[in-house]
Parts: sequence; C-alpha cells; structure tokens
Amino acid sequence: MTVDDALLDRLRTLVANWPGVSEKRMFGGICLMLNGHMLVGLGSHDALMVRVGPDQYENALNQPFAREMDFTGRPMRGFVYVDTEGLEEDDALSRWLERASKFVLSLPPK
Repeated sequence: MTVDDALLDRLRTLVANWPGVSEKRMFGGICLMLNGHMLVGLGSHDALMVRVGPDQYENALNQPFAREMDFTGRPMRGFVYVDTEGLEEDDALSRWLERASKFVLSLPPK
C-alpha cells in the first residue's frame, strides 16, 4: 500500500481540532472518520476519496479535478475521487473536507 504521506499529514493538520475524528485502515489505505463515518480516504489511487453524499454527488463531479470513484469497478454514487493536483493548496483541500463533513455530520453518530 502506498499512501501520499505528505497529503495525509496535511489532512491530519486540518482536522486536528475537529472532535470525533479518527483514522481507520480501509480500502487498502487510510480513511479519516468523523463520528464513526468515513469522511475521506487515501490509498494508492493518486487521489483523495471524498464522501459527499448522494445529493451533492453531481455537483461535486462538476468541480475541477473531481471524477467518479470507481473503486469497485463501477461508480459509487456519493463518493468522488479528487486528483491530488487539485489539492495542492490548503484552501482547496479544506473545501473538500468541508463538503465531506457537511454530509457526514448529517448522519447519526455510530
């Protein structure tokens, strides 16, 4: 498993003060969890997996550097990949984290 350690460190820094955040090995990589739900994930796919939810899926796909998450061989509605070149700035990474947290915080805690 190859994980972009620099991106993982940036993610950890951005969520360091968020209550309810934890890490879990999933999907052959590392996922950041919020209240027990997957928020974002990093693996060997040169992209950040972002959970945006079904209602924001199409909107997320229209954002620069976003594409369908096809980890299983077919698209998973509610999840997108964001290519790492679109995450070079902390503001862009923060916006994707906010998208994910908005959906995940609408779910009941596990």
